[in-house]
Amino acid sequence: MGRIENPESKILKSEDLWQQGNLVEVTIADLTDSGDGVGRWGDRVVFVPDMVVGDRALVRLVRVKPGYAHGKLHEILQPSAHRIRPSCIVADKCGGCQWQHIKYQYQLETKRNQVIQALERIGGFDNPNVDRILAGDSALGYRNKATYPLGISSTGQIQAGYYQKASHKIVNLNQCPLQDARLNPLLAEVKLDIQRQRWQVYDETRHKGQVRHLALRIGRRTGEMLLTLVVKDGKLLGIEAQAQEWMKRYPNLVGVSLNRNGDRTNAIFGRETRCIAGKPYLREEFAGLQFQILPDTFFQVYTEVAEGLLEAIASELNLQGDEVLLDAYCGIGTMTLPLARQVRQAIGLEVQPEAVEQAQANAELNGITNATFQVGEVEKLLPQLEVTPDIVLLDPPRKGCDRSVIDTLLQIRPDRIVYVSCKPATLARDLKLLCQNGEYRLTRVQPADLFPQTAHVEAAAFLVR
Repeated sequence: MGRIENPESKILKSEDLWQQGNLVEVTIADLTDSGDGVGRWGDRVVFVPDMVVGDRALVRLVRVKPGYAHGKLHEILQPSAHRIRPSCIVADKCGGCQWQHIKYQYQLETKRNQVIQALERIGGFDNPNVDRILAGDSALGYRNKATYPLGISSTGQIQAGYYQKASHKIVNLNQCPLQDARLNPLLAEVKLDIQRQRWQVYDETRHKGQVRHLALRIGRRTGEMLLTLVVKDGKLLGIEAQAQEWMKRYPNLVGVSLNRNGDRTNAIFGRETRCIAGKPYLREEFAGLQFQILPDTFFQVYTEVAEGLLEAIASELNLQGDEVLLDAYCGIGTMTLPLARQVRQAIGLEVQPEAVEQAQANAELNGITNATFQVGEVEKLLPQLEVTPDIVLLDPPRKGCDRSVIDTLLQIRPDRIVYVSCKPATLARDLKLLCQNGEYRLTRVQPADLFPQTAHVEAAAFLVR
């Protein structure tokens, strides 16, 4: 007589497998907004980086909870039709981007779908009108800015690159396929100069040493470049002569600066920047205007797509020239100033005094006299406005708008609101608050891919009363 198997034994074996270090087989069915693959093992969810929808793989469990786990790719059993070979040889290690292994067209589809899902699930919008995503001509070589932490290899060589995924170990780079190719020679050669000068590289664990980061920036239209070293104490022996050598070696380099950051912090830049050679800024052409951009200025990294998104906003607004436009979280006026040419009055609000100084300088540079800028927190300045804007442009940080900003907007009731966001979840949350009582209606959303090869997506949402 054959042995009768206890039906609970299979369950026990399954439970035994659901432990840290074990291998499980999953098929990826979705991607999170942070870029990780989402698969199921039975009724449990497994999150795995470096995956794409359709991959079937063996995954090693690394952090296990009763209903879900985080895993690490062990072996691809069957690759997805959307999977490709990355352009970068260290893409599997480097934390600079997450999606080089995914076909670009599928990246775009996924990002648009992220916006739709956030609006439906978090915002409660039924079948939202989300346009085809705006994309640039190239998914590589687009970045106008790069900041690289510096370190020392086991053999004593200076390293510059991005941190390895989920660590503070530097993946050494001599070129990066995402940054503007004109910056690559500086990345490869400047670290050799730092080695030759015997400048001490900063050690974050001991808070010793000097040179923390190498920051490179380029005007995509002008070709002008900036080189900035972030240092602990704001001084380096021999930097003046080395800066002059760099200016001679790189004809498009217009300025070399030192930024001082003496804090124990993950923030890259400190508050003090000193120009050592050339100019403290580069010139860039954007939306038909001239902008002066400093080493630590916030300026979208994909110039051409940012310009395309601005054009889409202007087209949707169909400005007639008699409007009052308020640009909250205005930065250096990247959107305020181009739109100011099409309205009667433009007002920018910004918490960073340095950004407001740059916005005012850029307005003067372009002969724009109908734009004014105020320093302070939006939630405090907005209720104090002496005029009622016809249009409010919101472009807050990833965390979204403070609730008091939403409440004030519902009180002053501008005719139209444009909400630009780099995080679909907070965008959906805030749009729900603005629309929940019928005060505003969401007409359409324009997503844009400002960050190819990453999971990040930008979107502009248009609201009318």
